[in-house]
Amino acid sequence: MLKVAIIGAGAISAAHIEAYLQFPERCQIVAVADIYEDKAQARIDTYNLSARAVMDYQELLLEDIDLVSVCTPPYTHASISVDFLRSGKHVLVEKPMASSLQECDEMNQAASESGKTLSVVAQNRFKTPMMKLKSVLESGLMGPIVHAQVDSFWWRGHSYYDLWWRGTWEKEGGGCTLNHAVHHIDAFLWMMGRPSELQAFMSNTSHDNAEVEDLSIAMLRFPTGALAQITSSVVHHGEEQQLIFQGKDARVSAPWKLKASSSRSNGFPEAYPDLERQIQALYDGLPEVQFDGHTGQIDNVMTAIETGAPVLIDGLSGRNTLELIIGIYKSASTGVKVQFPLNPDDPFYTREGIQANATHFYEKKASVENFQDTAISTGSNYLK
Repeated sequence: MLKVAIIGAGAISAAHIEAYLQFPERCQIVAVADIYEDKAQARIDTYNLSARAVMDYQELLLEDIDLVSVCTPPYTHASISVDFLRSGKHVLVEKPMASSLQECDEMNQAASESGKTLSVVAQNRFKTPMMKLKSVLESGLMGPIVHAQVDSFWWRGHSYYDLWWRGTWEKEGGGCTLNHAVHHIDAFLWMMGRPSELQAFMSNTSHDNAEVEDLSIAMLRFPTGALAQITSSVVHHGEEQQLIFQGKDARVSAPWKLKASSSRSNGFPEAYPDLERQIQALYDGLPEVQFDGHTGQIDNVMTAIETGAPVLIDGLSGRNTLELIIGIYKSASTGVKVQFPLNPDDPFYTREGIQANATHFYEKKASVENFQDTAISTGSNYLK
């Protein structure tokens, strides 16, 4: 029986708690920590947990706890994760992994030295359409990928950035690219691999109470010659979200859509039904995920702890995702084309460097401790 602590009692902590409660024979939540102790106690009361509320997570470092879920604001992820890893706990940290590549490296070093599991939340991978899409791409049936498109479209009202830790480079670490599109960027890199270079633009079109961007567009080039584009947004009504991959012979996407073309004698397209049937048969024959979203990732992490198997999303994977996002911020802020990898001597490697060099659009004008309305949206299920 794994003993679990939840660090941070904000909105996303509910997804973790509900996921752990799906496995009562494997784990028990024994503590919830938050700088507002009443929020921690409210989570315990809401879910009728046999757990204690604490204000300072450091009280838990020496306790008999196996696994912690870090659900705090991004600027605290590194210090909390490193503290728990060094005290012998396994760590599942919410997205984004950290606010800088330097912090990612510190977290990965702590995991390596302690021998404990470090996993970064990317719950989109644990959704059936994403798992099936990954397998279709790996099959090679659609030919080499020539173009990919990521639409990470969200909508957030002006008051969204009034929450005390949002809307600043210091505490949130960035805007929609880091804190919303991170899920889609993770899935994209999982399927496509690291690009060689990118050019990006970003803007703040609708939230003059935030320093950070609410819209960015990146253009990527891969060593194969393939190109891709990533749009990250919290200004898109409808919140349509999709990943599209164009192969030499066919197009597939999540939500699932398939189209294959062959060439007429004059070079114009005609349908390629045989290939479509072959790809569709592969897709239909792939299994559904057993556990969806956060539940799937928590099952994966606990299985790794129980069996010694690797986690699907480790700290190196989390770092790769952040590296691409930092590359977007660097290019959009400086106007330069960014090449990968980003090295420790890069001005955007540290949190201080990002704060000093990233574009500040506006000054934060309001700060509230908590919202009374706790309803949130966590993205598409990619089924339609």
